[in-house]
Order: sequence, then C-alpha cells, then structure tokens
Amino acid sequence: MTEDAAPVVTPPAGITTRWAPAISTAETRAIVGSPRAVRRRVGSSDLEVFPIALSGNVFGWTADSAESERVLDSYVARGGNFVDTADSYAGGRSEIILGNWLRARGARDDIVLATKVGKSADHPGVSARAITAAVEASLRRLRTDRIDLLYLHIDDPDVPFEETLLAVDELVRSGKVRYFGGSHHTGDRLIEARIASAQLGVARMVALQNHYNLVFRSEYEQGLAGIAATLSLGVMPRFALASGFLTGKYRSKTDLDRTRRAEVGRYLNRSGMRVLQALDVVAAEHDAPLATIALAWLLSKPDVVAPVVSASAADQVFDLVAAAEVNLTRSQLTALDRAGS
Repeated sequence: MTEDAAPVVTPPAGITTRWAPAISTAETRAIVGSPRAVRRRVGSSDLEVFPIALSGNVFGWTADSAESERVLDSYVARGGNFVDTADSYAGGRSEIILGNWLRARGARDDIVLATKVGKSADHPGVSARAITAAVEASLRRLRTDRIDLLYLHIDDPDVPFEETLLAVDELVRSGKVRYFGGSHHTGDRLIEARIASAQLGVARMVALQNHYNLVFRSEYEQGLAGIAATLSLGVMPRFALASGFLTGKYRSKTDLDRTRRAEVGRYLNRSGMRVLQALDVVAAEHDAPLATIALAWLLSKPDVVAPVVSASAADQVFDLVAAAEVNLTRSQLTALDRAGS
C-alpha cells in the first residue's frame, strides 16, 4: 500500500464524557459546527481540492463496503472533495466501492476523483496498450466517464516516455482523463517527461504524489521540492503519517505488536522519538491530536496541495480533516523542522 491508514482516535481534547469512551465525527460536528471548505489548486490545472486527500487504499481491505461508505460520507460532510484510489488497491475492489458510492450519492460532479494505473495484475506497466486498457477498466469500476487526475503509479525506464505521454494525451483529448501526474518518479525523469511533452505538444504532468512526512524528508526536500516548484507540480505527499507512527501511538517495541505495519519499526529510534516529543508539545498548544499537527506541518510546505491519508473507520476522519484548519506559528514550524532534520 502507498498511503497511511489513520489510527482509531479519541475525541478532540476538551470534549469529554464520563458515560462514553468515544465521540463520533457526526456528534463532534454537531458540537463544533462545520468549517468553511477551503480549497487549493492542483499545480497548473483548474482542479480545486480540499487540502486533505482521502485515500481509498483501505477500501475493500481493512474497511468493508459499508464502513468505506461511512468514511466517505464523513469526509464529504467535513468539506472534503478529493478522493484518491488506484486500480491495484484491493485488486480493483477499492474502485468498485468508490464507484458505487459516487453513483448512490449522486456525488460525481462534487468530487475530484484521482486514480492510478500501472500496478494492476490485469494491465501492468505504462505502455500505451496497458495505460489505455487500465483506464477503460477503471472507468467501468468507478462508474464514471472521466478521471479528474490520473497518476502513473510506476515509472518504467524501459518504456519510452514518448509512448506513455502520447497514450495519456489521447485519453485527455477524448475527455476520459482531465489531468495527469507522476508517482515514484525521480527528479530527472520528471524533467525528462516535461521536455518530451513540450517536444510532442501533448498534455504535461500537473501533479506529483511522493513519499514525504516529518520523519522521511530528504528524498523530497533535497531534490524533488525544487523540481516540483520549477515544473509547477502540485504535490500530494503519501505516507503522510509515516504508516501511523506520527499519530504517536507507537513509542516502544511493545506497541508494534498492535500493528501489521512492519515499516513503523524503522522510526523507533532517537530521531523518531525527538519528532514525537516536538509533536507532543505543539499538539498540546493547539489542543489537537498529533496526526492533525503532522498533517498541518506538511500543509505549510511550498507546493504541497493535499497530503494523502486513509481511514478505516468514519470516526478517524475528524482528526485528519482538522489539519486544514490549523495554522502553525513560525516558532512551532521551526521546532518541528529542527526535530525532524
């Protein structure tokens, strides 16, 4: 999987009760009200999205159809409009669940729909034939006539970029894809793609989905950030919560027994603990969960449009979307930057 599953969380601090262990997102919304839905533009496109993208990577996996729909409903109720999935998630089941929800709610025109192709068992790769077949299959599962943002889920140097770009451009010209972006692409390959697009006179990438968070920074900050700025790419960080580590619930090896995410263990070191300590301080100052602050930190970075996060249950959504409302001070950002450096 490429995005984070959000943890089961407790209610926001200050909202407590002696007779119930938790409070639902709907109940919280009834108490604090619904915020104005903010929007950010994706790169040079005309796509306007909520600054937290909801990943469908758990749909059909850790979240069944009913719970997936509740998660989607909760996200939209909080102002969300940017849903991200892939043809490989749960063997295509994620797209089916999302497509059924879009049709049942009549919500297609209200959602910016992103999916990825390149990793499915049926249509692997980024050759012209694979991309065309994969998009057609995704459209059927999603029960729609268009994909707002299509990502190339892999980069295959053995397939000429010209072939890939011409295939995507044909899909754009036909109206089946509105915009596209890259994932798992190096900076050099992104530049190569832009040059090839200009030479061919075809659609160019407008977005980048990459691994970036408070404990995994160098790959993006020391290379991709400058290229994203130069190419005007909207950045959607994946693994935004470091597989759940940045929620603060994993602080010892004993805590790892509660997760199937083996990669969390890589952060259980002095550096990772320093980041959690800094998050603890800032979270207390905002009376907010650590996950909210970790996402707010990402949203403070240039060209970052919307971190991609997932929720296996509807009650997890509140803390994720709340990041869009948090304004970190300069001193708080400096403290987090130093802790994660």
